[in-house]
Amino acid sequence: MNTAQNLNYKPLTYYLDKLKEHNLDYEILGGSSNLDQVPLAGIAYDSRKVAPGFAFFGLTGQHVDGNSFIENAIKSGATSIVSETKLKLNNNVPLIVVKNTRLALALFSSIFYEMPDQKLNLIGITGTNGKTTTTHLLEKLVDDLGIIGTLGARWPNSSNYEFLNFTTPNPPELNLILKRQLDDGVKNVAMEVSSHALSLDRVSFLDFNIACLTNITQDHLDFHKTMENYVNSKFKLFENLLASKKPDKFAILNKDASYGQDFEERLNNLNAGRFDVNVLTYGFSDKASLYVKNYTSSFDSSNLEIGGLLGNLTLTVPVIGLFNIYNVLAAMLVAHACKIEISTILARLKDFQGVAGRFEKVSSSSQQPLCIVDYAHTPDGLANVLTAARGLTPANGKLIVVFGCGGDRDSSKRPQMGSIAEKLADIIIITSDNPRSEDPEQIIADILTGIKKLKNVQVESDRQEAIKLAINLAKAKDVVLIAGKGHENYQIIGDKTIHFDDREIARANLKLKV
Repeated sequence: MNTAQNLNYKPLTYYLDKLKEHNLDYEILGGSSNLDQVPLAGIAYDSRKVAPGFAFFGLTGQHVDGNSFIENAIKSGATSIVSETKLKLNNNVPLIVVKNTRLALALFSSIFYEMPDQKLNLIGITGTNGKTTTTHLLEKLVDDLGIIGTLGARWPNSSNYEFLNFTTPNPPELNLILKRQLDDGVKNVAMEVSSHALSLDRVSFLDFNIACLTNITQDHLDFHKTMENYVNSKFKLFENLLASKKPDKFAILNKDASYGQDFEERLNNLNAGRFDVNVLTYGFSDKASLYVKNYTSSFDSSNLEIGGLLGNLTLTVPVIGLFNIYNVLAAMLVAHACKIEISTILARLKDFQGVAGRFEKVSSSSQQPLCIVDYAHTPDGLANVLTAARGLTPANGKLIVVFGCGGDRDSSKRPQMGSIAEKLADIIIITSDNPRSEDPEQIIADILTGIKKLKNVQVESDRQEAIKLAINLAKAKDVVLIAGKGHENYQIIGDKTIHFDDREIARANLKLKV
């Protein structure tokens, strides 16, 4: 990733003063007393990326303790160390001991990259599902907008994504991207904000103008442990919005979603007497700020009648599925908060081309079964796309689903997804997803516990063979949904990552079928 230009390096004492300003206590152990004479040349939490003059942060993760690499960082030229642990360093490098290394990392990163969020209209989109589609809708609706999320980071007038290690990057990478986008003329940024990022303080010290909740359903309980923790992590984005120094702030909530009304009440209680956050809602109830009165869907579009804040509207959007209609409503309200005229919003929605791996149709002939690839990897996500796929399945056709579940992730959702598939699909093919360090057969066994009748269920742990099997079983009138990986072009098996793209495999087998 390219580096930002024209940065004004500041001495370590400047950063320490900012820690004090934010009431982040610290203690300096060892090192030289001339902390104001050497500018901080960079920030790293990976010792392999340390260069002379860098500050190194010893982050404690789920699997790796960054403090174990402090000596390596010093050998590479680190001139200061930040950690939560009081360590004895055999050198003249100062150790800055803090209560929360991740918060300190977020603050240092914001300062180092000159607080780019302050000069941007920063939009945060959080939720279990819908974040990626909503940000890409906004890319179409809002001028001079960059996006950051699951597919990567992208600038206006660019069709290519820059790869990101996480949906929401760690603070150094995140602030660098924001700085580069700002330098390249970007005025608005729509960012997917994951629950991990909120829990791990990746977006701390960023001031948002707009925060949007798409929905909350079960996911990531391997990390959060409980739904309460997961929900509270999502609400942190709105606490951040309340604390933001930006004027004219907006919170946009899915009123129909689980926890949507809870978030609205919590926000209104916190906002009482302040009135510095405008709370807008969307859904199918006329109690929402923007609501759907009626809708119909065809093969590749939806006709909507909308009422509420933006007036009485009739529009056709090139998306299908109830879940996508919610995404459209969210994007419309965010665009409105960005002061985009409703006539412009309506005109641009007509040209939306969809998102890679999100209900993406890969068939090319009416002689082939309709084949759809989607990223759905949660119970709610699978239910949504199966329901939408059912709407495309002729009365005399069958809905065939191919899916698995990821390894080293929340195992409690596996039987739930099996049960959902049994209720909504005609033929189920259970396969491997990204098994990681788990036994694929055990993951499949977990899914099967949620299925009561195995008559129309087949198991094929080789994902390539499973896709081939589904397409071979399908007739031209049938629909094949391949769920779980979507845009991903890799599969993680054990400690190896191999090239694998559901869309490529599907297209290859569809050609053989013609």
